[in-house]
Amino acid sequence: MGVIILTISTIIPNLRPPKCAPDSPSCIPANTKQLLVLYLALYTTALGTGGLKSSVSGFGSDQFDETDKKEKAKMVKFFNWFFFIISIGSLAAVTVLVYIQDNHGRAWGYGICACSILLGLCVFLAGTRKYRFKRLMGSPLTQIAAVFVAALRKRKLELLSDPNLLFDVDDLAVNDGGRKKKKQKLPHSMEFRFLDKAAIKDSSNPIKSANKWSISTVTDVEEVKLVIRMLPTWGTTIMFWTVYAQMTTFSVSQATTMDRHIGPRFQIPAGSLTVFFVASILLTVPIYDRVVVPVCRKILKNPNGLTPLQRIGVGLLLSIFAMVSAALCEIKRLRVAKTHGLIHSPDKIVPLSVFWLIPQFLFVGSGEAFTYIGQLDFFLRECPKGMKTMSTGLFLSTLSLGFFVSSILVSIVHKVTPKRPWLADNLNEGKLYNFYWLLTVLCVLNMMVFVVCARKYVYKEKRLAEVGIEMEEGEVVCH
Repeated sequence: MGVIILTISTIIPNLRPPKCAPDSPSCIPANTKQLLVLYLALYTTALGTGGLKSSVSGFGSDQFDETDKKEKAKMVKFFNWFFFIISIGSLAAVTVLVYIQDNHGRAWGYGICACSILLGLCVFLAGTRKYRFKRLMGSPLTQIAAVFVAALRKRKLELLSDPNLLFDVDDLAVNDGGRKKKKQKLPHSMEFRFLDKAAIKDSSNPIKSANKWSISTVTDVEEVKLVIRMLPTWGTTIMFWTVYAQMTTFSVSQATTMDRHIGPRFQIPAGSLTVFFVASILLTVPIYDRVVVPVCRKILKNPNGLTPLQRIGVGLLLSIFAMVSAALCEIKRLRVAKTHGLIHSPDKIVPLSVFWLIPQFLFVGSGEAFTYIGQLDFFLRECPKGMKTMSTGLFLSTLSLGFFVSSILVSIVHKVTPKRPWLADNLNEGKLYNFYWLLTVLCVLNMMVFVVCARKYVYKEKRLAEVGIEMEEGEVVCH
């Protein structure tokens, strides 16, 4: 709906302001009705995208049975090729659609997007009868809130030394008349012991008359602990997307000041320069799948290649290389501008090939392939059953927060450097390289925190194996 409204707004003249005349000193701004239609289209698109992105990967992983080793291995490949297909769409957007919009108008670009989405919807609905649907077990946010409320209510009670005395799924089955709750039973852990109070049986409040806001099962408490354990990884991956934000902002601004010609006639659009990091993604995914995974199987004895946290770590390391490369390239660009006396001439092109920017785009592109797939695998694998959509939303929030952090850093730098600005309107008069060095330092510090957190993290599968619990066809088997 959002893209269709956007397409219509570019076709009907009354829904957009007139084009600016070449010799006119000012342009006619959009009126209230035109802005209303524009914002309606943008926010509708954002709403639809949010619902789609937070659900599609989790729903895709639901099509694989995690208790089947063959299907579980296929699920890991699904994450790789799922991201690969997304990247093909991004590549088409920054090449084919940009060319069509520049040469035939935005109406054609948005129109093609609208038709593609409608076609995708038809394909999606065509498979409805073959999809696997998993029953919901209530809102995960409600469960998290209930555990904290129950723990706070019992904050004065003493913690039990024997965790077997805590209320659990088996007790719930007995009190529900033998109807066992279909939930993967999780073993008790010694971390975040305060939350264990939520599962203490209170003699003053009989279990049969109690509700989830007064008592929780150990499994419910452990699921909340799983979410808490994922938060350090969530927090340390935000920095990667802050670096990613620079590729669509300052790196593009750098490109506009550089020589973008290929041959005497063709000039690369500055916005299309992102094609290099999309191409890097498309190369990284198959190379990882066909080269890195077999090597890791032999060396690390891991059938799936690198673990999710190892993949994220590689992505964070590549983001550091990207910022170092960006800073060095900006230093060279300013030297060339100074040599040719272009420091105070923002409208003139610096005689330096735009291809000097390629390394930073390649590093970020490869880093995105590792970080995105690693995050997706981590948050979906480690999240409790029934919390996949929330976990995916948690993962996707790192992308938006990365851009927010970038905006905050830009605002801080503007205030701290008012007289000799690092981020000047005329890049030739600024010190953008210092901003890149700042990001490099922050990335290094962030990497150190990530490594500490990753080394301490214990995967859910390993926790279950240590206490002798495995899943078979959705049931829990204790040895």
